[in-house]
Amino acid sequence: MDLINKADSPQRQNEKLQIIVNALIQRAERSSDHSGIAYAQFERAALLEAKVRERTRDLEHTLNLLHESNRALAAANAVSENAWSNLRLATETIPDGIALFDSDDRLLLFNGRFCSGIPDISGNLQVGLSFNEYLHIVSLSKFLDVQEHGSAENWVAWRLAQHRKSPVQFNVSMVGGSLLQVQSRRTASGNTVILHSDVTNIVRLERGRAMEQQVRLLRTTLDHVNQGVCIFDRSGACVGWNSRLDSLLVGASNHAWLKQHLADLLERLQSWIRPDGGFSFDTLKAWSEMQFGRPPITFELTTNKGTILSVFGQEMPDQGFVLSFSDVTADREAGKTLAQMNELLEQRVAERTTELDKALAAAKRANVSESRFVAAASHDLAQPLSAAKLFIASLSADDDNQQVADIARKAETALHSVEYIIEALLDMSRLDSHRANFDRRPVPLNTVLSALDNELSLKAEAKGLDFSVVGCSLVVDSDPGFLRRILQNLITNAVRYTDQGKVLVGVRRRGTNARIEVRDTGPGIGADQQKLIFEEFRQLDHGRDDYRGLGLGLAIVERACRALGHPLDLWSELGRGSCFAFEVPIVSEFIAAPKVAMKSAASTKSISGLIILQVVTDPHLSRALSMLIEGWGGIVLDVTTVDEAITLLKDVDLIPEALVLDGRLKDGQTGLDVYDFVRQLHGPLPTRVITADRSEALLDRCEARQIKIIPKPIDPVELIEFLAGIKAGVSPEVDVSDT
Repeated sequence: MDLINKADSPQRQNEKLQIIVNALIQRAERSSDHSGIAYAQFERAALLEAKVRERTRDLEHTLNLLHESNRALAAANAVSENAWSNLRLATETIPDGIALFDSDDRLLLFNGRFCSGIPDISGNLQVGLSFNEYLHIVSLSKFLDVQEHGSAENWVAWRLAQHRKSPVQFNVSMVGGSLLQVQSRRTASGNTVILHSDVTNIVRLERGRAMEQQVRLLRTTLDHVNQGVCIFDRSGACVGWNSRLDSLLVGASNHAWLKQHLADLLERLQSWIRPDGGFSFDTLKAWSEMQFGRPPITFELTTNKGTILSVFGQEMPDQGFVLSFSDVTADREAGKTLAQMNELLEQRVAERTTELDKALAAAKRANVSESRFVAAASHDLAQPLSAAKLFIASLSADDDNQQVADIARKAETALHSVEYIIEALLDMSRLDSHRANFDRRPVPLNTVLSALDNELSLKAEAKGLDFSVVGCSLVVDSDPGFLRRILQNLITNAVRYTDQGKVLVGVRRRGTNARIEVRDTGPGIGADQQKLIFEEFRQLDHGRDDYRGLGLGLAIVERACRALGHPLDLWSELGRGSCFAFEVPIVSEFIAAPKVAMKSAASTKSISGLIILQVVTDPHLSRALSMLIEGWGGIVLDVTTVDEAITLLKDVDLIPEALVLDGRLKDGQTGLDVYDFVRQLHGPLPTRVITADRSEALLDRCEARQIKIIPKPIDPVELIEFLAGIKAGVSPEVDVSDT
C-alpha cells in the first residue's frame, strides 16, 4: 500500500510526507514503551525523511525542466506568431486572392483580396469555416452568375466536383461579364490552397486580339473570293466591301460608299444598273429596313455595259446584312444557247417520238393480231380436234376389232401431240402478251404430283425407265394450272430425253420455300447450252431423228416461273443427267382427307339411262359427243342453239339430269344462257361447259354459277367421269343460290 498518491504533484507528495514524518516523531516522543518500538518508528521516520528529501530534489529538477520547457514554448509561440504575421503580411502583398483550407477542409487563412469580386459575402468569411459552408455562402451571392448551371444548387455541385481535383484551374462567371479564374492545389500535408484572379481584362484583350486577327483574315478572304461582297450594319449603312466589288462595279463611284445608307446608294446606282425579272429597288429597300428576321433574298441586276449580276442578300447575327454579287453573264449566255439547243433537241425528240409511237402502235397491232390469231386458231382448231378425239374414243370402244382399236390409239396419240402443241402456243401467246392472269391460291402439292404420276408413268414405263414421284404433304402458293403445266413440261422433257436409267420427281423443304426437283439420267446439257434451251423453238440435237415437239416446253417453264416469282434452277452434266428445280412459297402442311371408297361408273364406261341435254353449235363436234355418250349408254337431247333448247324443254315432258353446253353459240349467245333458262324451270342441274375460251370473263361467269369447264380439245375421260359421277349418285357442285 502506498503512503502517498502518485497522481499528486511533487509538491503535494512532499507536503504529505512531511506531515507523516512529524506525526511519527510526535508519537514516538509520547510513547513510554522502551522495548524497541519507538526505535523502529524512529528508524522508519528517518527513512521517510530521506525519501522526502529525494522526492524534493526530483521535484526541484522537474520544476527546472518545466521552466525550461515554458521558456522554449514561449519562444516557439513567438516565432509562430511572427511566422503567421509574416504569412498574413505576405498574402496581403499578393495581387490575387488566396485562401488556405486544412486537411479537414476548414478555412485557416485568407487575404483581403480573396472573394473581393463578391463583395456581399466578404463579411461572412471567417477562420474555421468549412468548405461546404463557404460554397453555400458564395452560391447565394447576387454577383455570382449561375445561369450556365441553371441553379445555385447545381453550381455548388459543380464546384465540389472541381474541388476534388488537384491541381485544377477554371473560370467562374460573374454578373456583368467579369471572369474570376480559380486555381486549386493540395499541399503535401493535405491542405488546399485556392487562388482567385480577375482575368476579365486579360480575356477581353485576348478576344480583341482574336477578333482583330479574324477581321484581317476575313478581309483577306473576301478580297480573294470570286464574288463581290458589300456589308451593311443594322441601320443599313455600308461598313465595308471587297476588291472584287470594285471590279464588278467599275465606274459606279463605290469608293464613296462608306457610311452611306443603302437607299442613298440605290438612288446613285439607278442610272448605272437596273433590276431584272420583275424585281424592284423598292423591294430591296423594304427588305433592308426590316428590324430583324430578314429572309434570304435573291435577284439579278444588269449594268449599262451588259454585265448580268446575281445578287444574294442575307441577314447577319448582329441584324446587319450582307449583299454578294456574282457575274453570271457567261452562265446566262450559255443558258440561252442551251435553251435554243434544248428546243431543237425537243423538236427532234418529238419527231422521233412520233415515229416511235407509230412504230410501237404498229408493233402492238401486230402483237394483238398475232395473239388474236393464235387464240382464234387455237379455238378453231379445238373444235375439229375435239370432234376427232371423240370419234376416236368411240372407235376405241370397239373391242371386237383389234386393228381398228390399235389405229384409234395411234390416232389418239397423234391428236394428243397436236393438242399439246396448241396449248403450248396458247400459253406462249398469253405469257408474251402479259395477259396471263394468275389465279394464285393454296395448292396441295400431292394433288398435282399424284395426277402427273398417273398421267406420265405409263409413258415412262413404256420406255423401260424407273419412274418415281415422291409424295409431299406441303401446300404452296401458286397458280394450280400453271404449276401443273410447269411440272408437266419438266417431267415430259425428262422422260422424252432419257433413254435409260430413271426419272425422279421430289420436293425438298428449303426454309419457307418448297424446292421441287425433276432429276433424270439422260444425256445431260453442256454448260454452253444451258441458257439457250429456255429459248422458244430451241431443241438440242442428241443424234435422234424421232419427233421431239416444237421446243416450247422449257420456254413456257422459264416464262411462267419468272411471272409467278418461282426461282428456276438447272444443274446438268454431260453423260450424267440433269436436274431442273424451282422454288415455291410454302403455305402450310396439308393432310389429305381419306377418299371414300366407291365403284366408279367411269371404269365401266356405262351411264345407262342418264338423260343429258347437249347444246353444241359445231355439227361434227355435236355428232361426236352424241356418239360417245350414247356409246356409254346415255340418252342425248341434242340441239345447237338456245332457242332449240328452250323449245325442246317446253315440248317434251322430260327433265334432263345433266347439261353439256358449248361455251359459244350462234348470234353471240352462250351455253350459260341455256343454263340460266334451265335453272329457272327446274332449278340448278349438274353442268359442264366445253370451250376453248380461256378468258377471265368466262371463268368468272362460270365460277359465279359454280360450273366447271372442260377445255377443248375435250378429254373423254374427264367427261365420262363427270357423267358417271351423276349416275353413281355423286352430285357435282351446282348453283344453289336460287334453291
